[in-house]
Amino acid sequence: MELSFFSSALALLLIISLYMSQVSATADTEFVKTSCNATTYPKLCFNTLSAYAGKIQASPKLLANTALNVTLSNAQCTFIIMTRVAKSPRLKPREALAMEDCVELMGDSIDMIRNSIVELGPDPGQDFAFRMSNVQTWVSAAWTDTVTCLDGFSGNEMGGYAKSNIQSPVLVVEHLISNALALVNNYANS
Repeated sequence: MELSFFSSALALLLIISLYMSQVSATADTEFVKTSCNATTYPKLCFNTLSAYAGKIQASPKLLANTALNVTLSNAQCTFIIMTRVAKSPRLKPREALAMEDCVELMGDSIDMIRNSIVELGPDPGQDFAFRMSNVQTWVSAAWTDTVTCLDGFSGNEMGGYAKSNIQSPVLVVEHLISNALALVNNYANS
């Protein structure tokens, strides 16, 4: 009798624990979804951040930080693609110049996103407004760099090898930066 009571109690605790983790996961995912609805690219935002909902929970700071880290990772992968494309013998002279500029701009974006993550990291305390202003400025500048990179490939004469290989990945990074900036701004206003 004692063993069956213990087994029943253990089973009940397990069921309650599973239920509570499901409720928490649902609430965490809902927080990410609701927050992403305030971004320019809500579907991309949710698709890239929902996997981290359990870590983020309902923290605007963790959401902004996670968005910046996901953006950094994507920017670094795009940078690798860009450096490979930039070395291709298939580039026309004008494409090669545009690629050189893009590689430099993406490198700058990566540095600014990295700086933003560091600045956002520790508890800002009394310097909150100053530090958030730095983060907002750097993330905005990173976004501008990606837009400038893509602008270098506008026009019909720039429809070659480089544009076809980098346009899509750079556009994704641009959209991720835009979303991260919206989430940073949300955290700054909270």
